[in-house]
Amino acid sequence: MHTTIIAEAGVNHNGSMTLAKQMVEKAKQAGADYVKFQTFVPEKLVSRFAQKAEYQKETTGAAESQLQMLQKLALTQEDFIELQAYCKTVGIGFLSTPFDLDSIAFLEKLDMDFWKLPSGEITNLPYLEAIGRTGRDIVMSTGMCNMQEIQDAISILEKSGAGKIIVLHCNTEYPTPYTDVNLLAMQQMRQTLQKPVGYSDHTIGIEVPIAAVALGATVIEKHFTLDKQMEGPDHRASLEPQELAQMVAAIRNIEQSLGNGKKKRTASEEKNCAVVRKSIVAKQVIKQGELFTEENLTVKRPGTGINPMRWHEIIGKIADRQYDVDECIEDVK
Repeated sequence: MHTTIIAEAGVNHNGSMTLAKQMVEKAKQAGADYVKFQTFVPEKLVSRFAQKAEYQKETTGAAESQLQMLQKLALTQEDFIELQAYCKTVGIGFLSTPFDLDSIAFLEKLDMDFWKLPSGEITNLPYLEAIGRTGRDIVMSTGMCNMQEIQDAISILEKSGAGKIIVLHCNTEYPTPYTDVNLLAMQQMRQTLQKPVGYSDHTIGIEVPIAAVALGATVIEKHFTLDKQMEGPDHRASLEPQELAQMVAAIRNIEQSLGNGKKKRTASEEKNCAVVRKSIVAKQVIKQGELFTEENLTVKRPGTGINPMRWHEIIGKIADRQYDVDECIEDVK
């Protein structure tokens, strides 16, 4: 099992290519499979009347509009071409999420491994059709959605020609309260949609995405930043590089720990059987020809003698030699 880990740089570069490239490097050092950005034309993403989300007002102030905020965070098409090339040099997969039709057309030319769709576009039919027509595989976040909305989006994507679809459970509050995470919804999504599931996380810390992997997430997406104290809408709910590395390492440990689901004694614990298990031993001196009884036998470590599960079989048999106290009883006829 290998969980695909997407380090979500998003707009945490603050519109700076220098910071964006540093984030590529840090995502690679942390062990992520992909670093993901966001591609949008601000004027085609939001109207001039669009307000900021409450968490955006808290982190960037309420004086400017959402459009004004996004205009300061947008990178150019040339920037993304350069970032993709830089990712290849560094050795990490490049992804960027499109937020408008022009950005879909542009990113399609970059030949990414798959599309990563954001929660906010689930109810955008023209967007879904444009993505589906590319025929590419899709990883789709589902924040704010009910099951019917997810099913409708999948239907549109598949009718339009989309490839394989992986659905990510998600909550879009930044940061997400633990009481609203509802990780067990992944099970319903897997059963109902008959699709692989994953998890896009906006909680503080690394515990929840690690737990999601234990519940079967095939993809994990997590925001990260170079510094949580930087100005910008998403830094506060993001991991710093060392935290991202800790999350990746923990997920890789969980992958190994899940195993094949079949209960059996492992090679590493085989040697412990003789030490930890017990055998039938003499509780007192037992003379040759004496009967084994519950009074002269007991059970103690080590487990190198007769298995105590044969207790009733041994009781009543005759000792064919003398046994001292604590000696393991040998098999008898």
